[in-house]
Amino acid sequence: MSFFETLQEATHHERHELFNLPIIRDALEGKVSLHSYRAFLAQAYYHVRHTVPLMMACGARLPSHLEWLRKAVCDYIEDEYGHEQWILDDIVVCGGDRNAVRYGRPSLPIELMVSFLYDLIARDNPVGLFGMVNVLEGTSIALATHAAGSIAKHLDLPPTAFSYLSSHGSLDIEHMQTYRRLMDRLEDPDDQAAVIHASKVVYRLYADMFRGLPHDGEHHHAPV
Repeated sequence: MSFFETLQEATHHERHELFNLPIIRDALEGKVSLHSYRAFLAQAYYHVRHTVPLMMACGARLPSHLEWLRKAVCDYIEDEYGHEQWILDDIVVCGGDRNAVRYGRPSLPIELMVSFLYDLIARDNPVGLFGMVNVLEGTSIALATHAAGSIAKHLDLPPTAFSYLSSHGSLDIEHMQTYRRLMDRLEDPDDQAAVIHASKVVYRLYADMFRGLPHDGEHHHAPV
């Protein structure tokens, strides 16, 4: 079994728990309120704005024998730079306040997730950051592909309200193909264990973020 397959098997319970949350099931059916969608976008902003800084920190701390992985980090940074601005643009189209989000604070699960990842890089094993990639890109593929269109129809919003979600469908599919190849090159058991551990932690905190999103009426939950 390849390491990528081992990773998916090791995190099956956490992934199953996330995708079976009522709010995620509602998102896949487009049953969300505008208030909930804006709340989701705000939380997305609070972690996406750290993606590039986290990757930069990871790349700087990788050992020389993982130079091939540092190159991949550089490519990922180039692809991800500026995506948090897309989220702010989506919020404006949805009638939200760009600056209120920009200068606000994340929910506790997102604050803990970001703090955990910085600490993981600085104190433990920087390779573990690829556990975050496993969770966030795998989740965004499913929801960008299956949820964005139905949410747009349900809320009668233009495509410009979904630049973050829609763009991440095809982009993250490509990223995950690359990610699988990278993970299958990881041979050190400590590196593999760090990726699995981080995936489990991020799945848990990401699910907690969704549980905390506002509820509005019968179909009140937000998408990923």
